[in-house]
Amino acid sequence: MRLDHFVTLTNELSAIPSTKAARVADTVREMIRDGRLIAGDPLPSTRALAAELGVARGTVVTAYEQLDGEGYIETRHGRASRVAVSLVGEREPGHAEVRAPQEQRGASRVSLVPGLPRISAISTKEWRAAWRWAASRPLLDAFPDRLGEEALRVQIARQLGFSRGFAPAVGDVIVTTGTSDSISVLVEAMGAGCRVAVETPGYRSGQKAAVSAGATLVPIGVDDEGLLLDELVAGHRRARIDVVMVTPSHQYPLGGVMPLATRQRLLAWAAAEDVLVVEDDYDSEFRHTGAPLPALAAIDSAGVVAHIGSFSKMLNPQLRTGYLVTPPHGVVADRLRAVRDARGAAVAVPVQDAVARLLATGAVRRHIARMRRDYAHKRELVQRMLSGIRGVHVGALAGGLHAVVTWDGAANGAGSGPDLVTRLEAQGVEVAALEDYAVDGAHPAADGIVLGYGHVSATALGAALEVIVRELRGPGAP
Repeated sequence: MRLDHFVTLTNELSAIPSTKAARVADTVREMIRDGRLIAGDPLPSTRALAAELGVARGTVVTAYEQLDGEGYIETRHGRASRVAVSLVGEREPGHAEVRAPQEQRGASRVSLVPGLPRISAISTKEWRAAWRWAASRPLLDAFPDRLGEEALRVQIARQLGFSRGFAPAVGDVIVTTGTSDSISVLVEAMGAGCRVAVETPGYRSGQKAAVSAGATLVPIGVDDEGLLLDELVAGHRRARIDVVMVTPSHQYPLGGVMPLATRQRLLAWAAAEDVLVVEDDYDSEFRHTGAPLPALAAIDSAGVVAHIGSFSKMLNPQLRTGYLVTPPHGVVADRLRAVRDARGAAVAVPVQDAVARLLATGAVRRHIARMRRDYAHKRELVQRMLSGIRGVHVGALAGGLHAVVTWDGAANGAGSGPDLVTRLEAQGVEVAALEDYAVDGAHPAADGIVLGYGHVSATALGAALEVIVRELRGPGAP
């Protein structure tokens, strides 16, 4: 296991002022950079290295998890950890050039477009086991359940009870292909021409799905705490609003968290005015600061909330699997089930079986726990590198997989959001302009960009952030 490479590690660690786990990670990282370890080399087991260094095994586990998240090593359950084979370059005596996986594909391009989790990080063993189990299921001479396979709906209900504080009845859970499909089903259930209040800036794909299904959008502004409730109430007085779509746990994209008092006011108003509240709970599993507030559905005593989510952020968007939790009773719940029944089953049964297995075995919860640590490390990197630039503000970092960078145009040379996006693209860095998330001219977005950090290695992220920092500082800045 090449433990001989680590004979001098104890002395090296003592010279580095940091936590024990960080010292282990720093030293292994340096051994990769200077060529003592090369791509494909096996690493000692966490137990063996911990015994050699005289530290707790958990210390080495933490260090390996950080290095795995950065793209330096590859860890897989039941197999030896190895130096990532994607770390390639021209090696001179005593030196190895290290390039991150995203930097290999031709033109050293790094995509920081938001919306992607780190898909490849899930345990290969658990992923394959789930699909083998799904493939072993008996073939039935029957049509699939139009609401979704019961086994998956049971697991979704249990997961929500574990992670979001409410456990819906299995009959209230409908399997969809994701957030846009859920929104489309909701609008169809409410009737063509229904007026839907949406946040601006907000989730444009979901808003487009609502329009495609026949809704009329009513843009409502947001602040640091999410949806402006007073503006919503005033808009309803002018012309009735049938549905309000909100992202209360992590407003998309600005990141505001709706306070508990505002959540309670929203639910009381919606109950009094017979308005359906659609809660898009898109990345609540990844909270980086403070305890998460309860889901709206968890405090909904009047039955006015439809809760939607998907496995895109927590697992893999390629699964095209999500869920819609209807209000526990009433006409809206009946209409939603009728729409899904009329459309038929949305997700292939083997996919539902595999996702149900991943949930039932705890693989999803273990994956989420690993990713929380990985995303938290990258989030700290974003915050550290982009903080302190004159006139620049970094937001949306309380949770999730993206950050929003805004600036005062008079304070630096960044220019407009689209201008910065264009300049970054020319240097191989892809981000999104904040103004692309605005719904109408009445609520213009600030100059800014939205960048995703979940799916890239920390090394590639750091290189991209260096380019962004230079552009934000402007010409001639130090």
